[in-house]
Amino acid sequence: MTAILDADEIRRRATALGEWFHNIDLHGVPTAPNHFLGDYPTVKWRRFADAVPQDLTGLSVLDIGCNGGFYSLEMKRRGAARVLGVDSDKSYLAQARFAAEVSGLDIEFRELSVYDVGALGEKFDVVLFMGVLYHLRHPLLALDLIHEHVARDCLVFQSMQRGADTAAPVKEDYDFWDTAEFDRHDWPKLHFIEHRYAHDGTNWWVPNRACVEAMLRSAGFAITAHPEPEVYICRRVDAPAGAEAVYPVRERRA
Repeated sequence: MTAILDADEIRRRATALGEWFHNIDLHGVPTAPNHFLGDYPTVKWRRFADAVPQDLTGLSVLDIGCNGGFYSLEMKRRGAARVLGVDSDKSYLAQARFAAEVSGLDIEFRELSVYDVGALGEKFDVVLFMGVLYHLRHPLLALDLIHEHVARDCLVFQSMQRGADTAAPVKEDYDFWDTAEFDRHDWPKLHFIEHRYAHDGTNWWVPNRACVEAMLRSAGFAITAHPEPEVYICRRVDAPAGAEAVYPVRERRA
């Protein structure tokens, strides 16, 4: 049985685990009370929580890039039979394990890159891919690997976006000399960051809305709901021809 910790001990241990990006309420102790985005990710979660099934009884959940474990905790609270959180950052995993321990929730956490999800050897009913895409050197490859190896049905996706929040309709093909489309503000665009954005060297790409939606479709995920500007609920479908993921690689860490 896990020992019940008082507020002072929770605060001491949470502080010892370093700076948190997820502000999680641990029995009245916030882990990131001064977060620059406010009560994050709770403020984000409240805007799309109703779009995620309230009852996950008997289902399995994979939380890719779980960070401090906020979404893993929420999935377990909704009754998921199994929740596995993976991240390539040991410090985030330590925070997530502590948050689960204090919350009294049985969640497994593993050190794993999104590029290595095939090593899990299993598929999950719900896959969360929240706030990861723009940190990846090879984002479309990551979506292809998720589709191929771990997504059985539902994908909950979120990415930071910049640029136009509308999506231009696209044709199946364009003539070589048809260049005007590329100047449209709502054409799918994935902005490359050579150095840093928001003082973070792992911010490689920032898509606009049209790009996010096109990438999801291209990887074999049909968008079923768009409950929040950056969040998409998707259903796994057959991937288009040529979308096979065959060259797994690793991303740079800051």
